[in-house]
Amino acid sequence: MSSMEGNWRWVAVTAVAPVSWGATYWVTGQALPPDALWGGVLRALPAGLVLLALPLHGSPGAGGGRRLHGTWWWRAAALGTLVNGAFFSLVYASAQLLPSSVAATATGASPLVVLALAWPLLSRRPRAAAVGSALLGMLGVVLLVGTAASGLDPLGVAAALGGVLAFATGTVLSQRWTRRAAAGAPPAAPRPLTMTAWQLVLSGLLLAPAAAAFEGAPPALDGEGVLALAYVSLVATALAFTAWFAGLARLDASAVAVVGLLNPVAGVVLGTGLAGERLTGPQWAGLLLVLAGVVLGQVRRPALRRVVLREHAT
Repeated sequence: MSSMEGNWRWVAVTAVAPVSWGATYWVTGQALPPDALWGGVLRALPAGLVLLALPLHGSPGAGGGRRLHGTWWWRAAALGTLVNGAFFSLVYASAQLLPSSVAATATGASPLVVLALAWPLLSRRPRAAAVGSALLGMLGVVLLVGTAASGLDPLGVAAALGGVLAFATGTVLSQRWTRRAAAGAPPAAPRPLTMTAWQLVLSGLLLAPAAAAFEGAPPALDGEGVLALAYVSLVATALAFTAWFAGLARLDASAVAVVGLLNPVAGVVLGTGLAGERLTGPQWAGLLLVLAGVVLGQVRRPALRRVVLREHAT
């Protein structure tokens, strides 16, 4: 398999995450209670426990096994707080306060935020092609929700943008620490599945006291709510984050962030489709621009490629 074919393979794997996340906004807004902190706990903790139970973590040593080692414990807690705890709760709040298509669209800012953070944290200056693909995707996002730009809840918009910042920061830090481990800095990086599982478990445990303090007891769920939570936790979290971090271990942070633009595309398509609405001509143009941004973000690669750690494959 050529390097380009391998690259597109991991792009496809990574795309599982934003596509499944796109449906989360509609599911959350329609079928789950408005308790954002408990929403984050109930989404993260079951997903993490399921992933820890899977027999796919490898033998102990050299990054294998179900346990983390050394500094990876606090790194998992930090990444879990950003990418899972804060992000899940803020996304949950935005999905309750905004139309699902608009809430999903806020993630269109992620590529630009990742590019901005990658410069100081990864010492990687933004490439013209990466900036161009991110801007193209942003233009498509603007067209997708241009007709819904007025009358939005400011708190919902703030929650959506806060989630973008938390997720982008965690994405860049994850690659920073993985690259240091690749350069030989001990301890060895855990497998993506193991790291994802512990991020979810630790973020759920850390968020639970805050949820109890501010929101009281966990919310009661009816049958529809249980099914919605099962999708959000097992599909849009356990499966999606395993795919996301597996791709992040093999692709540049900027490339992964551009793939994330499929999130608002899926959110708009599912939100409008399930609501019986139709996309206008400008919205279809926006969808095409977002997809073009995703493709252009993968075509041109730096001459010096990052070493892929195949022994850390999920």
